[in-house]
Amino acid sequence: MKQLVDFSKGDGLITAIAQDAETGEILMLANMNEESLAKTLELGEAVYWSRSRQRLWHKGEESGNTQKIRELYLDCDGDAILLKVEQIGEAACHTGKRSCFFRKLDQGVVTDVGVQVFDPSEVYK
Repeated sequence: MKQLVDFSKGDGLITAIAQDAETGEILMLANMNEESLAKTLELGEAVYWSRSRQRLWHKGEESGNTQKIRELYLDCDGDAILLKVEQIGEAACHTGKRSCFFRKLDQGVVTDVGVQVFDPSEVYK
């Protein structure tokens, strides 16, 4: 796998896009390093590299909203990955929204079009 993925371009990180395998909805964008990709393949669940925490982050480790890998695609340059996932727990975003992409920009106006699944203040203590 190492020869197919190029971790050299982004300080050892590649872009990871999580997409709902059933609906095609883009759920989130994160980063992966070599270790998180290996752990994702081993567990069959998304494990990312958290830049803010500076450590591996098993998606859902606090909220329970995990991502089961259904399919995995590499882009042509090997520096981005598309994870087609089954979102367990319905919310992919730490804000409690279904998707991290809930702010729609239209003619200079931003509108929240997201579906609120949980209250983050009740989940993250």
